[in-house]
Amino acid sequence: MKSNLNKSEIERFSRQIILKNIGALGQKKIIKSKALIIGMGGLGCPVAEFLTRAGVGSLGIVDSDNVELSNIHRQSLYDSKDIKKTKVKAALKKLNRINIKTKITCYKIRLNKENFSKIIKNYDYIIDGSDNFKTKFLINDFCVKNKKFLVTGAISKFDGHIFTFDFRNKKNPCLRCFFQEDKISDDILNCEFEGILGTVAGIIGAIQANEVLKKILNIGKNLNGFILILDLLNLNFRKVKLNKQKVCLCK
Repeated sequence: MKSNLNKSEIERFSRQIILKNIGALGQKKIIKSKALIIGMGGLGCPVAEFLTRAGVGSLGIVDSDNVELSNIHRQSLYDSKDIKKTKVKAALKKLNRINIKTKITCYKIRLNKENFSKIIKNYDYIIDGSDNFKTKFLINDFCVKNKKFLVTGAISKFDGHIFTFDFRNKKNPCLRCFFQEDKISDDILNCEFEGILGTVAGIIGAIQANEVLKKILNIGKNLNGFILILDLLNLNFRKVKLNKQKVCLCK
């Protein structure tokens, strides 16, 4: 791949390009990449912001909700002027101010089997920032089927979980290997019931964005086969092995 960054791109991304793991060729990979974010809430906002700042070329953002006052303490792309506006349109406006070169496609939809099948084929990297297990399993299953790279995040109170799955490798487990669908409740992901410190959302979302960029660049270690668990109240961090179940969709 030839490096043909223009003067503006070289200046904008100079602090990334100078890294030996990235360079001009790595930056070109970022610019050519296509990522899809499902859920523009506490996780999706920092993911979208950091990927846009990094120079990701094509970004899809999915959310059917409007901005509410209770969102603003943790959803970093919105402010009081955005209340009652659609999240994807409010986010688009802010992201365009950051980097107009990132092509952003808004999907003001509630994800389902029909619309997701039409969308997912356009993207290589999928980021799950949803707040319910029905959507998380839907995303997981489509990524398994389409052999996509998936980064899933979950937050509650002072805690965060991060999974990465590269489904091009059939040996890797999936989200269903960790969660049993009939034994979990959405209450553990619902900020209205459990509460959430705003900084927790920002930290987990930033790590999700970091994992996507590492994958685009093919650098560093990843979380394939592990879950990263962060207790940000007590500053405990651990990686737990995620075993592939004998009977699972990803088998």
